[in-house]
Amino acid sequence: MMFISGVVVVSNTSRVMELSDRFVDIKKDGQWLVMFYAPYCAHCKRLEPIWSHVAQGLHNTNIRVGRIDCTRFTSMATEFGVSGFPTILFFNGEFQYKFSGDRTKEEIVNFALRLSGPPVRQITRSESLENLKTSNPLFFIYVGDNAGPLWESYSDVAEKFQPHGFFYSVSPEIVRKYVTVTSVPCVFVYKENSYYFFPANNSVEMEFLNASMFDWINAERFATFPKITRGNINQLLQTRKYLVLAIVEENKLLEIPTEMLVFRDMIESVITKNREKFHKWFQFGWVGSPELANSIAMSVVPLPYLLVVNSTTNHHHIPEDDPSQLTPEAVTIFLEQIHNQSAPRYGGNTLPVRLYRTYFEARTSLSEMWHGNPVLTAVLFGLPLGFLSLICHSICCADIMDADDDEEEGIQIHIFCTIRKSIMNVSRFSLMSWPGNLNSMWESYITGH
Repeated sequence: MMFISGVVVVSNTSRVMELSDRFVDIKKDGQWLVMFYAPYCAHCKRLEPIWSHVAQGLHNTNIRVGRIDCTRFTSMATEFGVSGFPTILFFNGEFQYKFSGDRTKEEIVNFALRLSGPPVRQITRSESLENLKTSNPLFFIYVGDNAGPLWESYSDVAEKFQPHGFFYSVSPEIVRKYVTVTSVPCVFVYKENSYYFFPANNSVEMEFLNASMFDWINAERFATFPKITRGNINQLLQTRKYLVLAIVEENKLLEIPTEMLVFRDMIESVITKNREKFHKWFQFGWVGSPELANSIAMSVVPLPYLLVVNSTTNHHHIPEDDPSQLTPEAVTIFLEQIHNQSAPRYGGNTLPVRLYRTYFEARTSLSEMWHGNPVLTAVLFGLPLGFLSLICHSICCADIMDADDDEEEGIQIHIFCTIRKSIMNVSRFSLMSWPGNLNSMWESYITGH
C-alpha cells in the first residue's frame, strides 16, 4: 500500500486507487477516471471486478483510475453532482464528463480513451489508418486541409460528440489508398467495413451546414444493427428516428435460442438490403433482455417479438401478425405503414400513460424482488407496513381514549363542585345540624343535583 497526496493504492495487485476527499485538490493534475460508489450498492458490487479490468486496460496510458466511497466522504457526491451509484466521471483539467453507456470494460475504456485526447486526431501514416480499421469498428474521418467551413463544422460537432465517438482527420494522399474520394474536402464514416459519405454542399450557409453535420453524425454514430440495452437506448432515442427492435432473450452465457436467432437475423436482413429506403427514418437494433421491451410496451411481450418505438413521441407500434411468422416482405409493409402514419400506435407520453407506466414498473420490480428473494422482500415491505399499521392504530384509537378521558374528567369535576357546594352550605349551620346536612350532601350526590 502506498500514499500519494491523499490517494491510496488499494493493493499491490490492484491498479485502482482509493481516493479521499482530498481528490478535489488533485483532480486538475492529469486525467482521472473515477467511480463514485457506495459499499451497500448492489450495482456497485457488480461493477467492481469490471472496474479492476478497466484499470488494467488503461495501465499503459496517462489515465489514472480511482474510486471514491461516498458513504465515507459524503461531501464528494455534492461536490461533483453525483445523485446515484455507481457514477463514473472522467476529469481532464477543468472539464468533467459523465459516462452514460453500458458498464462493460470495452465501453468504459473507449469512453476514457476518446476523452484523453483532442476531439479530432490527426492520422499521419497509412499504417495508422489500417490499424484503426482493425481495432475500431466505427469512426469518422475528415479528408482535406484543416481549414474552411466543412472543417470548422466537423471539428465543432466532433467536440460535442467526443464522449460518444472517435473522430480523425487525414490527408487525401493517405486515404486514397483505402477508399475512393471524388472531392476534397469531405467527411465519411467507417462502419461494417463500408464507407458512408456526408452529403456536403459547399454553397449552403454555415448555420445550415452545422445543423446538417450534427444530425448526420448523430444518426451515423451507431452501427446499422446494434445491441440495444438500458445503457445506450437513451442515446439511440436522440436520433429522433423510429427504433425497430427485434426482441429476443439471451441466457447467462449470452446465447440465443435458434428460433430467436433466425428471427433476429431476418429483421437485420431488412435493413441491410433496404438501407437506402429505411436508414433515414429507422434505426434498427436488437434487444437481448425482454424486460426492456416489457417496460416500453407496458406488458409482457411474447418471444420473439417486433417492436417499433417513435423516439419523439414515445408511441410504439406492433405488427398485427404473429411476430414469429413474419417475413421480410411483411416487415417492409409494416414499416411503410408506420412511415405513412397509417399503422395503429400505442402508448405515448400523456399523463395517464406515464402513471400507468410507473405502476407497471413498480409492479414488475416488486414481482422480480419476490421471485428472487421472497424472505428479504417480506422483511423489506413487512416491517415498514407493520410500523405504519401501528401508527395508524395509535392515531385512530387516540380519539376514543381521549373521549373516555374527557368523560371521566367531567364526572370528577362535577363531583368536586357538588361537594364544594355542600361544604359551603354546611358552614352556614351549627355543628348540631351537621348530620342533617350530611344526609343532604349524600342525596344530592346520588340524584345528581
